[in-house]
Amino acid sequence: MRIGIDIGGTKIEAAALQPDGAIAIRKRVATPGQDYGAVIQAVRDLASEIEREIGARASIGVSMPGTLSAATGLVKNSNSTCLNGRPFDRDLTAALGRSLRFANDANCFALSEAIDGAGKGLETVFGVILGTGVGGGIAVRGRILTGPNGIAGEWGHNPLPWPRDAERPGPLCYCGKHGCIESFLSGPSLSRDHRGQTGEEFDADQIVGRAAQGDRASEATMQRYEERLARALASAINLLDPDAIVLGGGVGRIERLYRNLPKLWGRYVFSDTVTTKLLPPQWGDSSGVRGAAWLWPAGGQS
Repeated sequence: MRIGIDIGGTKIEAAALQPDGAIAIRKRVATPGQDYGAVIQAVRDLASEIEREIGARASIGVSMPGTLSAATGLVKNSNSTCLNGRPFDRDLTAALGRSLRFANDANCFALSEAIDGAGKGLETVFGVILGTGVGGGIAVRGRILTGPNGIAGEWGHNPLPWPRDAERPGPLCYCGKHGCIESFLSGPSLSRDHRGQTGEEFDADQIVGRAAQGDRASEATMQRYEERLARALASAINLLDPDAIVLGGGVGRIERLYRNLPKLWGRYVFSDTVTTKLLPPQWGDSSGVRGAAWLWPAGGQS
């Protein structure tokens, strides 16, 4: 059996997967704030509890926010800031007393959907996270593409392509640059754009709902969002030419995106046809923990 552990900003989830991918046991606990030692302890306790229940020692993969720097071995770019600058992989490996495998949460999302999710059987899957931030992961033939810098798929910190005059220089991103894709396409960015145009304070779900009810300002906000997302995804298609793009995160649950984006991105893709599929995730919020478990192949050593 494989165990996957997904470390999020509000919860830590662990699950044991049977060889066919079915979840045998799933457990969740609240993430203990920004307490690094308590995060290590919570992960260790979850893994121990699951192994007691299944009565066996299992391989363990970990989905984490941010990534491990190839230069320093320390965590970088994590929105769970207590992990940044820490040797998280070494500390957790020592706490659990075995070899572990680690991957960025967006990479785990992509892997899960590529192996037995929406992109099952496809050659190249680009998994996109549209939530409080914007991230991505690339799975090729059922394996994560990470790159020598550990940042493959981090499209959220490229500039929004083909910007309009009104979009320059773009909002300031937390990374210190202006005009990043994330600063236009995250859930909070959608709300901010609407507020800037109307003065109204609504979250993404409320804007979608108001647009569906015929509110013109909300519909205009959604059309701006979709056109920007179409440009951003078109640039990814031009670079990767994936078989499928799977949308995750809270914004990825907006149904109209799947109808409208394929009608828009063709004008930016460098091809006379676009056969790339835009798909909702099969596993949704479970993709992180499932992808973490799939970091170990069949017969992987623990």
